[in-house]
Amino acid sequence: MAVLKVKFTKTKRDKLAQILWILNWVSVVSGIILFSLGLFLKIEIKKRNEVMAKGDINSVPNMLISVGVIACIINFLGGKICYDCSDANKFSQWKLVMLPYIVCTFCFTFCILVGALMCYTMRNELEESLYLGLRDAIKFYKDTDIPGRCFLKKTVDMLQIGFQCCGNNGFRDWFEIQWVSARYLNMASKEVLDRLKSNVDGKFLVDGVPFSCCNPSSPRPCIQYQLTNNSAHYNYDFLTEELNIWVKGCREALLDYYTAIMRSIGIAALLIWLFELSVLIGVRYLQTAMKNVLLLGDLEGESDGWLLENSFVETAKYNINIIKNLGKANQISTVSGMNDPNIDVQNTNCGKTNVPTKSIPAAS
Repeated sequence: MAVLKVKFTKTKRDKLAQILWILNWVSVVSGIILFSLGLFLKIEIKKRNEVMAKGDINSVPNMLISVGVIACIINFLGGKICYDCSDANKFSQWKLVMLPYIVCTFCFTFCILVGALMCYTMRNELEESLYLGLRDAIKFYKDTDIPGRCFLKKTVDMLQIGFQCCGNNGFRDWFEIQWVSARYLNMASKEVLDRLKSNVDGKFLVDGVPFSCCNPSSPRPCIQYQLTNNSAHYNYDFLTEELNIWVKGCREALLDYYTAIMRSIGIAALLIWLFELSVLIGVRYLQTAMKNVLLLGDLEGESDGWLLENSFVETAKYNINIIKNLGKANQISTVSGMNDPNIDVQNTNCGKTNVPTKSIPAAS
């Protein structure tokens, strides 16, 4: 029994073909939107490439870009097919193409759904990439005179100012590394030498942060050194007073920023997927209705259209059997008792047996 069978008159078939022609052109625009969203996300990720570890974080934008390009091609072809389907004579040209086209389009719409879901599952990979990338960027913050790292100080400072953040997990990350270059340390100072000797690795560690961590909205001048020393500043209590530096870590700030972008892209991709699926359903109805009207032979009469010619269970069993039987047509059965039929067949004696040989006349 056909699934969701609908009866179509010639007028309804013509209107459906016209509507689908328009919707396929709208789908071309949706493909351009998917391409643009993927390109936008790829550019946004590349902007902060210096503070991200190399990983598979570009899989989502690449997926969206690819799906967007394919959407434009498939829907352009779909628009041409639907336009010709308004004429039964032109439909005969596409009759053998439409079913493979529908199958390919169904697989394509599934890729859109996968791309939308990937936008929501990318958070863990992005968080790990940001954690490792920011850790290395902060570690090499002081290396302004080393090629390949000299740009990291500016990158980190601009990042902390722009996203109102400090450190990787928080401002305390700066306490654990030497972020002041040795070229700017006075090695003749007893305080500097004591700090270098007090550390096992010989690093100059201070309870201070770079200037880019300062919050300009703070009512008092920025305190970026000796943050945990109450006696070093007048009317200052480290435990109770609100710090005048950014408290949020840059990993959290960037993760929130990219999560908001990917959530919006995911919603847009889901809406496009639903739209593409509805267009595909319409194309399937048009294909079956036009196919049945050709079988009936009355181009002006009514015809049935459906999503599946048989029930879901029967269709699944039929397709499974096709997959199982692939390649078996040319194979020789090796089941016990099924031997080659030409083996052990007795030969038929076509001539007479025991025929006496004619004696040769003796020479006289």
